[in-house]
Amino acid sequence: MFGKRSANDSEVRALRPAAHAPEPSAAATPAREMAPPTMPSPPIAPPKPPPAPTVDTRRSDTYYQVKATIFGALIEAIDLAQLAKLDGDSAREEIRDIVNEIIAIKNIVMSIAEQEDLLDDICNDVLGYGPLEPLLSRDDIADIMVNGAGTVYIEVGGKIQRTGIRFRDNQQLLNICQRIVSQVGRRVDESSPICDARLADGSRVNAIVPPLAIDGPALTIRKFKKDKLTLEQLVKFGAITPEGASILQIIGRVRCNVLISGGTGSGKTTLLNCLTNYIEHDERIITCEDAAELQLQQPHVVRLETRPPNIEGEGQVTMRELVRNCLRMRPERIIVGEVRGPEAFDLLQAMNTGHDGSMGTLHANNPREALSRCESMITMGGFALPSRTIREMICASIDVIIQAARLRDGSRRITHITEVMGMEGDTIITQDVFLYDIVGEDANGKIIGRHRSTGIGRPKFWERARYYNEENRLAAALDAAEAPPPA
Repeated sequence: MFGKRSANDSEVRALRPAAHAPEPSAAATPAREMAPPTMPSPPIAPPKPPPAPTVDTRRSDTYYQVKATIFGALIEAIDLAQLAKLDGDSAREEIRDIVNEIIAIKNIVMSIAEQEDLLDDICNDVLGYGPLEPLLSRDDIADIMVNGAGTVYIEVGGKIQRTGIRFRDNQQLLNICQRIVSQVGRRVDESSPICDARLADGSRVNAIVPPLAIDGPALTIRKFKKDKLTLEQLVKFGAITPEGASILQIIGRVRCNVLISGGTGSGKTTLLNCLTNYIEHDERIITCEDAAELQLQQPHVVRLETRPPNIEGEGQVTMRELVRNCLRMRPERIIVGEVRGPEAFDLLQAMNTGHDGSMGTLHANNPREALSRCESMITMGGFALPSRTIREMICASIDVIIQAARLRDGSRRITHITEVMGMEGDTIITQDVFLYDIVGEDANGKIIGRHRSTGIGRPKFWERARYYNEENRLAAALDAAEAPPPA
């Protein structure tokens, strides 16, 4: 964000207050060699991950008044043009030095721990995302939900918890929303009060501000883990068994057309990322998303992103236009981040016209409902096609539906691997290859269940697996999954 720090000392001095300001006393300057003690606060303990730093930093109104006073003095004293020339770490150090001097000039009395907290808060306000920074730095948080300036919730371990973090006021929260969305060329204000955006790491962001949000701006961040999850890690977490993971690897490699369905927060995008790991590196992949969040590791990937209309209501590029355009870009696989509307028709057309191995996600509670939603989205797009014709196109296009679910204990499981077999009359016939059965729950309320094969010896994609020399591995995985679990 900032350039390298200039070697010219005058540039650094230009960041500081006037020369007549007294130097801060030794008592006012924090001892940076000493780690400040953490302030007591209610713990947030996820069920399985290692203990994380607390986020409940409940502070008094006096603290925010002092912070506002110092922040105002900092803005008057700092040279933003010179600050922009420094890299992030150097800019943070300069801000800390200036704040220390302001504290000394104004004779503000506070402990070393309070002063360190204040320095971090002000640096986050100037250079980062303010009170959200400690939450964004934690890798065990899945979602951050800001409901106005005074209420912040997080999801840890599948459970929603309230934190003590708050913003100075709704204006500060609105400024942070605008800072986030402006980095991807979008805006959020009274004339355009809804915006989808993303952070630099691909985390999904939604902001909605007044007048649509009555109690102040509402910001929702779906965080991505720094280390991308793999199928092996999903096996470790119990989302799927090793045999089920082998079946998914084969499905990804042998170019089955896949639809991943599930509810909100069930892990559809994570599972899509996992499946793309098994795409050959010599294949040309084109992704179409509303907000670019897929993290493909292949070398030959083209990423496309939709664009909202401008303030005059012009310039919008829809998902359907992206999907139609990528057909002209010589793709071998097309991956749609989420199918929400008429683009379902174009994706099915692509799957049925030589782009085997294409993938997409949609919201549905089971595989049958996923097929019904596909049909509904095509109908809503204004296509005057008979219902049977649409269903025949769905059958000819989609090979496998993978269902992901978030259970009531917060855990995420892959519950169905289902094949689309064909038509019988006007009804689409499906066949479950792999299922998750809920057996009960333990004393702690955790769901107990098991994955199993349904006993299908040769799935419909068997011939495709044979073409890619994967039939022996597929047979072994199905046989092992069918065996009863050890006592």
